[in-house]
Order: sequence, then structure tokens, then C-alpha cells
Amino acid sequence: MTEQDIQSLYPEEVTELVRKLGGKDFQGKQLFEWLHKRQADSYQQMTNLPKAMRSQLEQEYPLLRLKPADLQVSALDGTRKYLFVLPDGQMVESVWMHYRHGDSVCISSQAGCRMGCRFCASAIGGLVRDLTAQEMLEQVYAIRRDVGTRVSHVVVMGTGEPLDNYSNLLRFIRLISHEQGMQISQRNLTVSTCGIVPRIYDLAREKLQITLALSLHGATDEKRQELMPIAKKYSLDEVMKACDFYFQNTKRRMTYEYSLVGGVNDTQEDVRQLAQLLRGRNCHLNLIPVNPVKERSFRQPDQKVAGNFKNKLEKYGINVTIRREMGRDIDGACGQLRRRHMAPKEEMPFGGRVTEITEREK
Repeated sequence: MTEQDIQSLYPEEVTELVRKLGGKDFQGKQLFEWLHKRQADSYQQMTNLPKAMRSQLEQEYPLLRLKPADLQVSALDGTRKYLFVLPDGQMVESVWMHYRHGDSVCISSQAGCRMGCRFCASAIGGLVRDLTAQEMLEQVYAIRRDVGTRVSHVVVMGTGEPLDNYSNLLRFIRLISHEQGMQISQRNLTVSTCGIVPRIYDLAREKLQITLALSLHGATDEKRQELMPIAKKYSLDEVMKACDFYFQNTKRRMTYEYSLVGGVNDTQEDVRQLAQLLRGRNCHLNLIPVNPVKERSFRQPDQKVAGNFKNKLEKYGINVTIRREMGRDIDGACGQLRRRHMAPKEEMPFGGRVTEITEREK
């Protein structure tokens, strides 16, 4: 982040910037609200700020306003999938979904991903770069402007590993929930992770009220390693202890995501091992029939198999649901729409850069 990323600044940092421009503290608050509550399209709309200040801001701190390069709308349920082009030409995906409890937006946290999960289109090509807090916020703001309704829930579960972009993620969470901004309750924010253990502990110590969702996908080290290269770095025991620590420190119930891959992790033995792993933990399990990606051979399990898997987990006393499929008739899987638009590049072997994670965690 640079100071020029003005939408990434906390209120006190915006006020300090206004002071540098010769303004007053109250004008810093006004500017912050224009950026995050009113989400002005230009500085010229900020009519309670001095004209000279607006002109200087326009020259030195350009606003980021994303426009969709592509938009797919589901004929089945109205789900809207956006492909946004960033200033450097990179592309990210975001999704708007309407539920009875409100409108939810799923955003990306990185351009590309280096985690290498073998059923995910986002990992093809590896990580290009992190997104700034303002690039994450602007995905929400741009969709709100387009749809014209209030966004009540945000999920950081699109392209990228959020905890691999930790500092920008924290800024995003604090800004999207700020009382002078959109005021989205932290309890309505969900962050997904494939299990970067040190960052789970760090996040727990922040004492935020967000929901943490762990991408589990297997109930043993062997099964997780088959699907997720990151599991070779952090054992299942290490990951579960970190998740228990998160619950103990935040009192926020953990969510576990389990992508059902036909013939891979949907057997009766998988049911038994998963129930044994989760029994006694205050958690919710989301079963997600894998969304087929044409570049990969993994297939979605039969509906009957998925239903039986859920029913048997319930008999073990596990709180479990099968995630409702949204946007099935569009490029539903993370990374598919971006992949279709980006120029072909040399593909990185899955998991090829996971070992580099050590340096980013220091």
C-alpha cells in the first residue's frame, strides 16, 4: 500500500493527509465518509470540501473506480459474476448473490493464487500479486453501485488466499465495518483460509468478530495432501489446534468447508473420519459439491451420494449443510471467468510455490 491508495487509509490517516493539504481535522472525517459511506464517483462531488483541496486530491490521489470487463447473470437465480480489470491490467472476480437474509458479495483477495489446491481454477498460473485494501473494498462498492441495493454480507472466498495477504485483509475488514463507512457488521464477514497456521493464531489475537472458514476437504493428512499442497506444510493436527485457539479467543463458531469430490473424498470411511475429527467441536460444516473445472479431471459427486454423506454426518451429531448452488449456469467456480479472459501463460505445476510461503510469513 502507498499513501496514494487513499481508500486504503484508516480515518486517522485520512485526517493526517488532509492536514498536510492545509485542511482541518473535521474535513478529514468528511473526506473519509465521502470515500466509504457515500462512495463518491469523483472528488468534485465532495462539495463540502474546499475546491482547491478537491483539485489537489484529484491530481495526487486518484480514486479507484472499478468497471466490469465482463458480467454474467444467472438465468436460474439472478447471481451476478463480475470480472473487474485493475489499473495494472490484472483481473479479479467477484460475485453478488441474493439470499432471503440479504445480499451477499464474494470478493477476491489476490490476483491469482499460490496455494495450488488441485480442484481450483484460481491456482492455475500461480500468484501474480496481492490486492490492496482499496482494491478489495472497491469490488464491494462497485457491485453496490451496479445493483443498487444494500450489501449485508461479505465473503472473502474468491481468488487468492486471504491470510497470505494478511495486512491488507485486516485493513479491509476494519474499513468495511467502520462506523463512518459501510458499517457492515463483522459478524456478517467471512474469511476463508486453506490453513496458514501462524496467521490463524495472529487473526485470533486481533479479537475480531468475523467468521473464519477453514477449507478442510479431507479428514486425514493423507487425504488433504492429495487435494491441497499446503497440507504438506501444516499437519491436520496443527491446523485444528489453531482453529480451536481461534474459537477460544473470539468465541466465534468455526466453519469448515468440505468440497465433495466424486470418488475422492465422499466415501463412507470419509464420513466416519470426518465425524471423528469434528465431534465435540463448536462448528458448522459446509459440504460443497465440487464445481467442475474443464482443466481438471475432478467430478461432482452424485446428488444422492452427497445427500447420504450429509445424512450420515447428522447421525453422528455433526451440524452440517450442503451449500446451496448459486450461479450454476455461469462460470461458477473461482477463477474460471478470469482464466477465460487472461492471455494464456505458462502454467505452474500445482503446488510448485507453496514452499515459498515461509518467507511471506516472517
